[in-house]
Amino acid sequence: MSFIADYGLVLLVLACLFGFFMAWGVGANDVANAMGTSVGSRALTIKQAILIAMVFEFCGAYLAGGEVTETIKSGIVDASMITPDLMVLGMMSALLAAGTWLLIASIKGWPVSTTHSIVGAVIGFAAVGVSVDAVNWGGVGPIVASWVVSPMLSGTIAFGLFISVQRLIIDTDDPFRNAKRFVPLYMFVTGFMISLMTVTKGLKHVGLNLSGGEGLLLALAIGALVMLLGIALLSRIQVDVEADKSFHFASVEKVFAVLMIFTACSMAFAHGSNDVANAVGPLAAIVGVIQSGGEAVAGEKSLVPGWILLLGAVGIVIGLATYGYKVIATIGKQITELTPSRGFAAELATATTVVSASAIGLPVSTTHTLVGAVLGVGIARGIGALNLGVIGKIFMSWLVTLPVGAGLAIVFFLILRAIFI
Repeated sequence: MSFIADYGLVLLVLACLFGFFMAWGVGANDVANAMGTSVGSRALTIKQAILIAMVFEFCGAYLAGGEVTETIKSGIVDASMITPDLMVLGMMSALLAAGTWLLIASIKGWPVSTTHSIVGAVIGFAAVGVSVDAVNWGGVGPIVASWVVSPMLSGTIAFGLFISVQRLIIDTDDPFRNAKRFVPLYMFVTGFMISLMTVTKGLKHVGLNLSGGEGLLLALAIGALVMLLGIALLSRIQVDVEADKSFHFASVEKVFAVLMIFTACSMAFAHGSNDVANAVGPLAAIVGVIQSGGEAVAGEKSLVPGWILLLGAVGIVIGLATYGYKVIATIGKQITELTPSRGFAAELATATTVVSASAIGLPVSTTHTLVGAVLGVGIARGIGALNLGVIGKIFMSWLVTLPVGAGLAIVFFLILRAIFI
Protein backbone atom coordinates (compact mmCIF):
# COMPACT_ATOMS: atom_id res chain seq x y z
CA MET A 1 0.00 0.00 0.00
CA SER A 2 1.41 3.36 -0.99
CA PHE A 3 2.09 5.81 1.84
CA ILE A 4 0.62 8.55 -0.42
CA ALA A 5 -2.91 7.39 0.47
CA ASP A 6 -2.10 7.73 4.21
CA TYR A 7 -0.23 11.04 4.14
CA GLY A 8 -1.81 12.67 1.05
CA LEU A 9 -2.85 15.92 2.72
CA VAL A 10 0.41 16.32 4.68
CA LEU A 11 2.45 15.73 1.53
CA LEU A 12 0.31 18.16 -0.46
CA VAL A 13 0.72 20.94 2.13
CA LEU A 14 4.49 20.32 2.38
CA ALA A 15 4.85 20.25 -1.42
CA CYS A 16 3.00 23.59 -1.72
CA LEU A 17 5.23 25.12 0.97
CA PHE A 18 8.40 23.88 -0.74
CA GLY A 19 7.10 25.03 -4.15
CA PHE A 20 6.32 28.46 -2.71
CA PHE A 21 9.82 28.61 -1.15
CA MET A 22 11.38 27.78 -4.51
CA ALA A 23 9.23 30.43 -6.25
CA TRP A 24 10.34 32.92 -3.56
CA GLY A 25 13.95 32.07 -4.47
CA VAL A 26 13.24 32.62 -8.17
CA GLY A 27 11.85 36.06 -7.31
CA ALA A 28 14.67 36.97 -4.95
CA ASN A 29 17.49 35.87 -7.22
CA ASP A 30 16.38 35.73 -10.81
CA VAL A 31 14.23 38.82 -11.25
CA ALA A 32 17.42 40.86 -11.38
CA ASN A 33 17.68 39.49 -14.92
CA ALA A 34 14.86 41.78 -15.94
CA MET A 35 15.60 44.73 -13.70
CA GLY A 36 19.34 44.82 -12.88
CA THR A 37 20.40 46.78 -15.95
CA SER A 38 17.50 49.25 -15.68
CA VAL A 39 18.39 50.07 -12.07
CA GLY A 40 22.15 50.11 -12.73
CA SER A 41 21.76 52.57 -15.60
CA ARG A 42 19.40 54.73 -13.47
CA ALA A 43 16.57 54.37 -16.00
CA LEU A 44 14.48 53.20 -13.04
CA THR A 45 14.81 53.59 -9.28
CA ILE A 46 14.90 50.36 -7.28
CA LYS A 47 11.32 50.96 -6.04
CA GLN A 48 9.97 51.57 -9.55
CA ALA A 49 11.82 48.48 -10.83
CA ILE A 50 10.37 46.28 -8.10
CA LEU A 51 6.83 47.58 -8.72
CA ILE A 52 7.08 47.05 -12.49
CA ALA A 53 8.63 43.62 -12.03
CA MET A 54 5.91 42.59 -9.58
CA VAL A 55 3.16 43.38 -12.11
CA PHE A 56 4.83 41.92 -15.21
CA GLU A 57 6.46 38.88 -13.56
CA PHE A 58 3.08 37.99 -12.06
CA CYS A 59 1.28 38.35 -15.41
CA GLY A 60 3.97 36.34 -17.22
CA ALA A 61 3.98 33.57 -14.63
CA TYR A 62 0.21 33.30 -14.32
CA LEU A 63 -0.86 33.89 -17.92
CA ALA A 64 1.94 32.24 -19.86
CA GLY A 65 3.74 29.96 -17.43
CA GLY A 66 1.95 26.68 -18.13
CA GLU A 67 3.87 25.61 -21.19
CA VAL A 68 7.47 25.39 -20.03
CA THR A 69 6.87 23.20 -17.01
CA GLU A 70 7.04 19.91 -18.89
CA THR A 71 10.81 19.87 -19.51
CA ILE A 72 11.67 20.24 -15.85
CA LYS A 73 9.11 17.62 -14.91
CA SER A 74 10.07 14.80 -17.19
CA GLY A 75 12.98 15.73 -19.44
CA ILE A 76 15.89 15.16 -17.06
CA VAL A 77 14.88 11.87 -15.47
CA ASP A 78 13.35 8.74 -16.93
CA ALA A 79 9.99 8.93 -15.18
CA SER A 80 9.09 5.34 -16.10
CA MET A 81 11.80 4.09 -13.71
CA ILE A 82 10.46 6.09 -10.75
CA THR A 83 7.62 4.85 -8.57
CA PRO A 84 4.97 7.45 -7.64
CA ASP A 85 6.12 7.32 -3.98
CA LEU A 86 9.72 8.15 -4.87
CA MET A 87 8.61 10.78 -7.41
CA VAL A 88 6.70 12.69 -4.73
CA LEU A 89 9.54 12.60 -2.17
CA GLY A 90 12.16 13.28 -4.83
CA MET A 91 10.45 16.31 -6.33
CA MET A 92 9.78 17.68 -2.81
CA SER A 93 13.46 17.32 -1.92
CA ALA A 94 14.42 18.95 -5.26
CA LEU A 95 12.21 21.98 -4.56
CA LEU A 96 13.55 22.34 -1.02
CA ALA A 97 17.18 21.94 -2.17
CA ALA A 98 16.91 24.46 -5.03
CA GLY A 99 15.06 26.93 -2.78
CA THR A 100 17.77 26.62 -0.10
CA TRP A 101 20.60 27.25 -2.59
CA LEU A 102 18.75 30.27 -4.04
CA LEU A 103 18.29 31.66 -0.52
CA ILE A 104 22.05 31.35 0.16
CA ALA A 105 22.96 32.88 -3.22
CA SER A 106 20.47 35.75 -2.78
CA ILE A 107 21.85 36.60 0.68
CA LYS A 108 25.34 36.75 -0.87
CA GLY A 109 24.04 38.77 -3.85
CA TRP A 110 25.19 36.14 -6.39
CA PRO A 111 23.12 35.91 -9.57
CA VAL A 112 22.81 32.13 -10.09
CA SER A 113 20.64 30.11 -12.44
CA THR A 114 17.34 28.93 -10.97
CA THR A 115 17.04 26.50 -13.89
CA HIS A 116 20.38 24.89 -13.07
CA SER A 117 19.52 24.81 -9.35
CA ILE A 118 16.38 22.73 -9.93
CA VAL A 119 18.04 20.60 -12.64
CA GLY A 120 20.92 19.77 -10.29
CA ALA A 121 18.47 18.93 -7.51
CA VAL A 122 16.38 16.62 -9.72
CA ILE A 123 19.54 14.84 -10.95
CA GLY A 124 20.71 14.40 -7.33
CA PHE A 125 17.54 12.74 -6.09
CA ALA A 126 17.18 10.53 -9.19
CA ALA A 127 20.78 9.30 -9.11
CA VAL A 128 20.74 8.42 -5.40
CA GLY A 129 17.08 7.70 -4.71
CA VAL A 130 16.35 5.65 -7.82
CA SER A 131 19.36 4.70 -9.94
CA VAL A 132 22.12 6.41 -11.86
CA ASP A 133 20.47 5.03 -15.01
CA ALA A 134 17.28 7.01 -14.25
CA VAL A 135 19.06 10.25 -15.13
CA ASN A 136 18.96 11.27 -18.77
CA TRP A 137 22.69 12.07 -18.87
CA GLY A 138 22.43 12.99 -22.56
CA GLY A 139 20.19 15.89 -21.51
CA VAL A 140 22.76 17.14 -18.97
CA GLY A 141 25.40 17.79 -21.67
CA PRO A 142 23.54 20.63 -23.42
CA ILE A 143 22.84 22.24 -20.02
CA VAL A 144 26.54 22.26 -19.11
CA ALA A 145 27.41 23.48 -22.63
CA SER A 146 24.97 26.37 -22.23
CA TRP A 147 27.12 27.71 -19.33
CA VAL A 148 29.73 28.64 -21.92
CA VAL A 149 27.59 29.12 -25.03
CA SER A 150 24.89 31.48 -23.73
CA PRO A 151 27.15 34.08 -21.99
CA MET A 152 29.53 34.10 -24.98
CA LEU A 153 26.73 34.46 -27.50
CA SER A 154 24.92 37.24 -25.60
CA GLY A 155 28.24 38.94 -24.78
CA THR A 156 29.15 39.01 -28.48
CA ILE A 157 25.71 40.37 -29.48
CA ALA A 158 25.79 43.02 -26.71
CA PHE A 159 29.33 44.04 -27.73
CA GLY A 160 28.19 44.47 -31.36
CA LEU A 161 25.03 46.34 -30.39
CA PHE A 162 26.84 48.77 -28.12
CA ILE A 163 29.54 49.42 -30.74
CA SER A 164 26.77 50.14 -33.28
CA VAL A 165 25.10 52.59 -30.85
CA GLN A 166 28.47 54.31 -30.35
CA ARG A 167 29.25 54.53 -34.08
CA LEU A 168 25.79 55.51 -35.30
CA ILE A 169 24.71 57.82 -32.48
CA ILE A 170 27.01 58.64 -29.57
CA ASP A 171 30.30 59.37 -31.37
CA THR A 172 28.74 61.51 -34.13
CA ASP A 173 28.62 65.30 -34.58
CA ASP A 174 24.89 65.45 -33.92
CA PRO A 175 24.07 62.55 -31.55
CA PHE A 176 20.51 63.66 -30.90
CA ARG A 177 19.51 63.92 -34.56
CA ASN A 178 21.05 60.50 -35.20
CA ALA A 179 19.23 59.12 -32.16
CA LYS A 180 15.95 60.27 -33.70
CA ARG A 181 16.93 58.50 -36.90
CA PHE A 182 18.24 55.19 -35.56
CA VAL A 183 16.51 54.61 -32.20
CA PRO A 184 13.16 53.70 -33.88
CA LEU A 185 15.04 50.88 -35.67
CA TYR A 186 16.44 49.65 -32.36
CA MET A 187 12.91 49.90 -30.96
CA PHE A 188 11.58 47.76 -33.81
CA VAL A 189 14.20 45.06 -33.16
CA THR A 190 13.50 45.22 -29.41
CA GLY A 191 9.72 44.94 -29.83
CA PHE A 192 10.13 42.13 -32.34
CA MET A 193 12.65 40.10 -30.31
CA ILE A 194 10.92 40.44 -26.97
CA SER A 195 7.44 39.70 -28.32
CA LEU A 196 8.92 36.71 -30.18
CA MET A 197 10.50 35.62 -26.89
CA THR A 198 7.11 35.84 -25.17
CA VAL A 199 5.26 34.05 -27.97
CA THR A 200 7.83 31.24 -28.28
CA LYS A 201 7.98 30.84 -24.51
CA GLY A 202 4.35 29.82 -24.64
CA LEU A 203 1.06 31.70 -24.61
CA LYS A 204 -0.87 28.43 -24.92
CA HIS A 205 -2.06 28.68 -21.33
CA VAL A 206 -3.97 31.83 -22.27
CA GLY A 207 -5.59 29.90 -25.10
CA LEU A 208 -3.44 31.43 -27.86
CA ASN A 209 -2.24 28.47 -29.92
CA LEU A 210 -0.22 30.25 -32.59
CA SER A 211 1.74 28.43 -35.29
CA GLY A 212 5.35 29.45 -35.91
CA GLY A 213 4.36 31.67 -38.84
CA GLU A 214 1.52 33.36 -36.94
CA GLY A 215 3.84 34.01 -33.98
CA LEU A 216 6.40 35.56 -36.30
CA LEU A 217 3.76 37.82 -37.92
CA LEU A 218 2.45 38.88 -34.50
CA ALA A 219 5.99 39.71 -33.34
CA LEU A 220 6.62 41.74 -36.53
CA ALA A 221 3.37 43.66 -35.97
CA ILE A 222 4.28 44.40 -32.34
CA GLY A 223 7.77 45.50 -33.44
CA ALA A 224 6.26 47.90 -35.98
CA LEU A 225 3.84 49.24 -33.37
CA VAL A 226 6.68 49.87 -30.90
CA MET A 227 8.68 51.62 -33.63
CA LEU A 228 5.75 53.95 -34.46
CA LEU A 229 5.28 54.67 -30.75
CA GLY A 230 9.00 55.46 -30.53
CA ILE A 231 8.84 57.87 -33.48
CA ALA A 232 5.87 59.63 -31.86
CA LEU A 233 7.66 59.93 -28.50
CA LEU A 234 10.93 61.10 -30.05
CA SER A 235 9.22 63.80 -32.10
CA ARG A 236 8.05 65.37 -28.83
CA ILE A 237 11.58 65.73 -27.47
CA GLN A 238 13.11 69.00 -28.54
CA VAL A 239 16.79 69.81 -28.07
CA ASP A 240 18.49 73.15 -28.54
CA VAL A 241 20.70 72.66 -31.62
CA GLU A 242 23.16 75.27 -30.36
CA ALA A 243 23.61 73.51 -27.01
CA ASP A 244 26.91 71.81 -26.32
CA LYS A 245 27.56 68.18 -27.14
CA SER A 246 27.32 66.97 -23.53
CA PHE A 247 23.74 68.24 -23.42
CA HIS A 248 22.96 66.31 -26.59
CA PHE A 249 24.60 63.24 -25.10
CA ALA A 250 22.41 63.50 -21.95
CA SER A 251 19.31 63.81 -24.17
CA VAL A 252 20.31 60.68 -26.11
CA GLU A 253 20.70 58.74 -22.89
CA LYS A 254 17.21 59.94 -21.89
CA VAL A 255 15.87 58.41 -25.10
CA PHE A 256 17.54 55.10 -24.24
CA ALA A 257 16.20 55.34 -20.69
CA VAL A 258 12.64 55.35 -22.10
CA LEU A 259 13.54 52.33 -24.22
CA MET A 260 15.01 50.56 -21.16
CA ILE A 261 11.71 50.85 -19.28
CA PHE A 262 9.97 49.11 -22.17
CA THR A 263 12.58 46.33 -22.36
CA ALA A 264 12.45 45.88 -18.58
CA CYS A 265 8.65 45.33 -18.63
CA SER A 266 8.90 42.86 -21.50
CA MET A 267 11.84 40.98 -19.99
CA ALA A 268 9.95 40.67 -16.69
CA PHE A 269 6.91 39.20 -18.48
CA ALA A 270 9.03 36.77 -20.51
CA HIS A 271 11.04 35.80 -17.43
CA GLY A 272 7.91 35.14 -15.38
CA SER A 273 6.47 32.94 -18.12
CA ASN A 274 9.71 30.98 -18.46
CA ASP A 275 11.13 30.61 -14.96
CA VAL A 276 7.97 30.02 -12.95
CA ALA A 277 8.34 26.50 -14.42
CA ASN A 278 11.31 25.88 -12.14
CA ALA A 279 9.03 26.15 -9.12
CA VAL A 280 5.70 24.86 -10.40
CA GLY A 281 6.95 22.06 -12.68
CA PRO A 282 8.00 19.72 -9.84
CA LEU A 283 4.98 20.85 -7.77
CA ALA A 284 2.59 19.98 -10.63
CA ALA A 285 4.20 16.51 -10.84
CA ILE A 286 3.69 15.97 -7.09
CA VAL A 287 0.07 17.19 -7.13
CA GLY A 288 -0.76 14.94 -10.10
CA VAL A 289 0.52 11.86 -8.27
CA ILE A 290 -1.11 12.74 -4.92
CA GLN A 291 -4.51 13.52 -6.46
CA SER A 292 -4.56 10.14 -8.16
CA GLY A 293 -3.87 8.46 -4.81
CA GLY A 294 -0.44 7.35 -5.98
CA GLU A 295 -1.77 5.66 -9.10
CA ALA A 296 -0.65 8.21 -11.72
CA VAL A 297 2.40 7.56 -13.80
CA ALA A 298 4.87 10.22 -12.74
CA GLY A 299 5.98 11.13 -16.23
CA GLU A 300 2.52 11.66 -17.67
CA LYS A 301 2.03 15.12 -19.12
CA SER A 302 -0.55 17.01 -17.16
CA LEU A 303 -1.84 20.53 -17.54
CA VAL A 304 -0.60 22.75 -14.76
CA PRO A 305 -3.64 23.75 -12.67
CA GLY A 306 -4.30 27.49 -12.43
CA TRP A 307 -3.94 27.54 -8.63
CA ILE A 308 -0.39 26.13 -8.88
CA LEU A 309 0.60 28.85 -11.36
CA LEU A 310 -0.98 31.39 -9.00
CA LEU A 311 1.05 30.01 -6.06
CA GLY A 312 4.23 30.27 -8.15
CA ALA A 313 3.41 33.78 -9.35
CA VAL A 314 2.70 35.03 -5.81
CA GLY A 315 5.92 33.38 -4.54
CA ILE A 316 8.00 35.11 -7.23
CA VAL A 317 6.47 38.50 -6.39
CA ILE A 318 7.07 38.12 -2.64
CA GLY A 319 10.67 36.99 -3.22
CA LEU A 320 11.26 39.99 -5.42
CA ALA A 321 9.71 42.45 -2.98
CA THR A 322 11.57 41.10 0.08
CA TYR A 323 15.04 40.23 -1.24
CA GLY A 324 15.31 41.13 -4.93
CA TYR A 325 17.37 44.27 -4.36
CA LYS A 326 20.63 42.44 -3.53
CA VAL A 327 21.13 40.64 -6.84
CA ILE A 328 19.77 43.66 -8.75
CA ALA A 329 22.63 45.67 -7.19
CA THR A 330 25.23 43.06 -8.25
CA ILE A 331 24.14 42.93 -11.91
CA GLY A 332 23.31 46.62 -12.22
CA LYS A 333 26.16 48.26 -10.34
CA GLN A 334 29.03 45.92 -9.52
CA ILE A 335 30.07 44.26 -12.80
CA THR A 336 30.62 47.43 -14.86
CA GLU A 337 29.25 50.97 -14.91
CA LEU A 338 26.03 51.07 -16.92
CA THR A 339 24.29 53.91 -18.73
CA PRO A 340 20.86 53.54 -20.41
CA SER A 341 22.45 52.91 -23.85
CA ARG A 342 24.74 50.21 -22.40
CA GLY A 343 21.92 48.66 -20.40
CA PHE A 344 19.70 48.62 -23.46
CA ALA A 345 22.37 46.80 -25.51
CA ALA A 346 22.71 44.20 -22.73
CA GLU A 347 18.95 43.59 -22.45
CA LEU A 348 18.34 43.35 -26.19
CA ALA A 349 21.27 40.92 -26.51
CA THR A 350 19.81 38.80 -23.70
CA ALA A 351 16.37 38.65 -25.31
CA THR A 352 17.91 37.76 -28.69
CA THR A 353 19.97 34.94 -27.18
CA VAL A 354 17.03 33.50 -25.22
CA VAL A 355 14.80 33.57 -28.35
CA SER A 356 17.49 31.86 -30.43
CA ALA A 357 18.08 29.24 -27.74
CA SER A 358 14.40 28.37 -27.31
CA ALA A 359 14.06 28.10 -31.10
CA ILE A 360 16.65 25.29 -31.10
CA GLY A 361 15.53 23.87 -27.74
CA LEU A 362 18.72 24.67 -25.80
CA PRO A 363 18.04 25.11 -22.07
CA VAL A 364 19.76 28.43 -21.33
CA SER A 365 19.85 30.39 -18.13
CA THR A 366 18.57 33.96 -18.40
CA THR A 367 21.02 34.83 -15.60
CA HIS A 368 24.09 33.53 -17.46
CA THR A 369 22.88 35.21 -20.64
CA LEU A 370 22.40 38.62 -19.03
CA VAL A 371 25.69 38.53 -17.12
CA GLY A 372 27.42 37.62 -20.40
CA ALA A 373 25.71 40.57 -22.12
CA VAL A 374 26.74 43.01 -19.35
CA LEU A 375 30.31 41.71 -19.67
CA GLY A 376 30.15 42.24 -23.46
CA VAL A 377 29.12 45.86 -22.96
CA GLY A 378 31.90 46.33 -20.40
CA ILE A 379 34.54 44.81 -22.71
CA ALA A 380 33.44 47.24 -25.44
CA ARG A 381 34.86 49.96 -23.16
CA GLY A 382 38.06 48.04 -22.35
CA ILE A 383 38.85 45.35 -19.79
CA GLY A 384 39.58 48.04 -17.16
CA ALA A 385 35.86 48.87 -17.11
CA LEU A 386 35.09 45.46 -15.56
CA ASN A 387 35.15 44.56 -11.86
CA LEU A 388 37.06 41.28 -12.18
CA GLY A 389 36.71 40.36 -8.48
CA VAL A 390 32.90 40.38 -8.65
CA ILE A 391 32.96 38.50 -11.98
CA GLY A 392 35.18 35.78 -10.44
CA LYS A 393 32.72 35.28 -7.58
CA ILE A 394 29.78 35.07 -10.02
CA PHE A 395 31.55 32.44 -12.15
CA MET A 396 32.39 30.40 -9.04
CA SER A 397 28.74 30.48 -7.92
CA TRP A 398 27.71 29.21 -11.38
CA LEU A 399 30.13 26.29 -11.21
CA VAL A 400 28.88 25.09 -7.82
CA THR A 401 25.13 25.51 -8.55
CA LEU A 402 24.55 22.06 -10.11
CA PRO A 403 26.60 20.04 -7.58
CA VAL A 404 25.26 22.00 -4.57
CA GLY A 405 21.67 21.55 -5.82
CA ALA A 406 22.32 17.81 -6.25
CA GLY A 407 24.01 17.45 -2.84
CA LEU A 408 21.26 19.27 -0.94
CA ALA A 409 18.56 17.27 -2.75
CA ILE A 410 20.24 13.99 -1.74
CA VAL A 411 20.32 15.06 1.94
CA PHE A 412 16.67 16.23 1.94
CA PHE A 413 15.58 13.10 0.04
CA LEU A 414 17.17 10.79 2.60
CA ILE A 415 15.53 12.76 5.46
CA LEU A 416 12.07 12.69 3.81
CA ARG A 417 12.41 8.99 3.02
CA ALA A 418 13.33 8.24 6.64
CA ILE A 419 10.24 10.16 7.83
CA PHE A 420 7.62 8.81 5.43
CA ILE A 421 8.75 5.32 4.37
